[in-house]
Amino acid sequence: MPLNEKAVGALFGLPILLLATTTVFGSLLISRLGARRALALALVLVGAGGALRGLGPSLPMLFAMTLVMGVGVAIAQPSLPSLVALWAPDRVGLATAAFSNGFLVGETLPAALTVPFVVRLFGGSWEAALAFWSIPVLATAALVIALTPHQARAAGVPPPRWWPDWRKATTWQLGLFLGGASAAYFGFNSFLPDYLRAVHRPESITLSLTLLNLLQLPASLIIAAVPGAILGRRWPFIATGVLTAAAAVAFGALSGLSQAVAAGVVGFAAAFAFMLVLAMPPLMAEAGDVHRLTAGITTIQYATAFLAPLLAGAIWDATGQAASAWLLVVVAGLAMTLIPIPMRLGSVRRAVA
Repeated sequence: MPLNEKAVGALFGLPILLLATTTVFGSLLISRLGARRALALALVLVGAGGALRGLGPSLPMLFAMTLVMGVGVAIAQPSLPSLVALWAPDRVGLATAAFSNGFLVGETLPAALTVPFVVRLFGGSWEAALAFWSIPVLATAALVIALTPHQARAAGVPPPRWWPDWRKATTWQLGLFLGGASAAYFGFNSFLPDYLRAVHRPESITLSLTLLNLLQLPASLIIAAVPGAILGRRWPFIATGVLTAAAAVAFGALSGLSQAVAAGVVGFAAAFAFMLVLAMPPLMAEAGDVHRLTAGITTIQYATAFLAPLLAGAIWDATGQAASAWLLVVVAGLAMTLIPIPMRLGSVRRAVA
């Protein structure tokens, strides 16, 4: 059944909507279990859901286990910055780059290796190939449980708060900034094939999507190399927004390899924004409050990333103009340029080496 562009935006956005509605639940679990145990639980949910998604016999099982995996990811996101604050308070930049790079590599490698290698390894079985990728996830959960210490709360100390402080301007500023980056990235992923077909450049689809995802990886290397020059400063936020908008304009104006490289620059900027923002909670909040700030930021981020492509698809359907797809990324980049200007970063209190 053919889908209109609004439906395409909704289809790609549904997993994002799940993250937006369950991240605060992750904050609640962290306040009760601790960040380490919450992360271990998140990894078990992702791993078990992935395995059962592949081995399950029916479409309802596929969707149900995908939901379980989404909940696991939503719990992991506030857990990781909390653990950075606990385990590496003097190495926030390096630790954030490390777990962010893990997200990016985990996103890229299965997509690149499943069809040419893993499916063949299992005799063409997609079910077994999906289950295979749960092995490293469950192994990581086992390593977290076996090799890291649990920090118990002192007797009589109440659990930390978990509900985000929605009145805090920084929560909204960081959430909307990251939401703009996510809208640009997910918007390109969802609309880029249809857009390039509409403008009669279908030969650019594969390379553009490849570079959009592949060029995310260098972003973590830059932040890991010079965190003190980047984290906790306003100019990298503004520069990332300018880069996103400029790359989107270039994508609409160019063709061939240059157009694909422009798409890759959008992916790079989105990954850079992800790391810039997720490094901020350990730098700005007390260790026991990092999960609340992270949950608030990511809830706003994913809500924005869901709504923006949906709106772009509706505009494309209403006007018949394919330009709505890449204009979404231009607007996201401009918003990312303006949002950081009033941000108060003076409360950044930890070393970022």
